[in-house]
Amino acid sequence: MSAGPFPGGTAVTNLAVYDWTGPDGLTGGSAHVHLACTEGYVVIGGTGRLQTLSADGFAETPLTPMTVCWFSPGVVHRLINDGGLQILVVMQNAGLPEAGDTVLTFPPEYLAEAAAYGAAASLDGAESAAQAAQRRAQLAVDGFLRLRDEVAERGPGALDDFYQVAVARVRDRVPDWRAVWEKGPLATVQRTGDQLDQLGQGHGEHLKQGRLAVVSPPPEREYGVCGTRVTFPAWPLDPR
Repeated sequence: MSAGPFPGGTAVTNLAVYDWTGPDGLTGGSAHVHLACTEGYVVIGGTGRLQTLSADGFAETPLTPMTVCWFSPGVVHRLINDGGLQILVVMQNAGLPEAGDTVLTFPPEYLAEAAAYGAAASLDGAESAAQAAQRRAQLAVDGFLRLRDEVAERGPGALDDFYQVAVARVRDRVPDWRAVWEKGPLATVQRTGDQLDQLGQGHGEHLKQGRLAVVSPPPEREYGVCGTRVTFPAWPLDPR
């Protein structure tokens, strides 16, 4: 049977958080931010911490099995793996966080220019994908630590410059994101409205279209921003 989009205009990723050691001696993945999407975590194994920077300043949230937390656009976040941390990530907007709505917290010299940022974020090149992902994570954590120090010194307003350059890095992709949103999440909401109209009129023709969808995971996991991952998107995405 063929599988349609994941329900609700969302997408899910099974994430095994990296156990690589960062510049501060803590193990985990790359720090980053999403600009248009809320993202939720359901911890399914292991332990760790979620470090965040936002209008509330710096925070660290313990992660243990069955912890559920989420954060809206603008919350800079970093996952710390204290041992076997595995998470089911629930993503808004058809999985856009895994398909472009991510800006890594590289140091300013990498963020300022699109070419330098793209080269630092890429997994392509002479090195292996694992080596490239680890290099990328080191850079992102380095920038996160600098940003955390600035927030501690100057307050949350220290994030303004980072937000400005983050917007510049994604601005040209917004038309593509809008197309995905229109075909996936927006269409899903509108379809629910149509179904409610039918039910309110005493009709249930749409029930005859109900089908089971089953998706098998790919044979190999991918190197993501925070760990190795398997993603089940709500809509076909361009994973640039």
